[in-house]
Amino acid sequence: MSYEQRPPLVADERTQLVGWLDLQRALVRRKLEGLAEADERRAVLPTSPLMTPVGLVSHLRWTEHCWFNVIFLGEPEEANPQFRKEPKSADWLVDGVSLAQLLDEYDAQWAESNKITAAHSLDTVGKDAEFQPTLRWILIHMVEEVGRHLGHLDTMRELLDGQKGYY
Repeated sequence: MSYEQRPPLVADERTQLVGWLDLQRALVRRKLEGLAEADERRAVLPTSPLMTPVGLVSHLRWTEHCWFNVIFLGEPEEANPQFRKEPKSADWLVDGVSLAQLLDEYDAQWAESNKITAAHSLDTVGKDAEFQPTLRWILIHMVEEVGRHLGHLDTMRELLDGQKGYY
């Protein structure tokens, strides 16, 4: 989905949920267009040293993996750095990985998440033994999660280079 295209005004629930989530996901890439390489790893929020553009994209990628692959499908959590005890917040640590690569990995992950979504009913319950949300709940949560982090990207971008905008 293009960041310039909103979901249809009249559509079924699945189309609306996936459409709004895809728009938020596409806006992540849009918010980072033209960012100077020197700013990709700069933290601008004094109490959040891991909150960098590259760290945020990595976090979003692994959050998608956590919810769709691990919690919903029941896949092993070992591949996902969010489940590591040490280092804390490992999904935000991306030394040596370019923003372009992280954005491509994020795009690939949300494409996989969309395939998972397309293959299941919104009422299907996740396979995680302790936490069993429906697919509907996960989609709504992901709209919230990505939208909240887009606000962080807005703030970072304005503080890094003055760029701002609705989209």
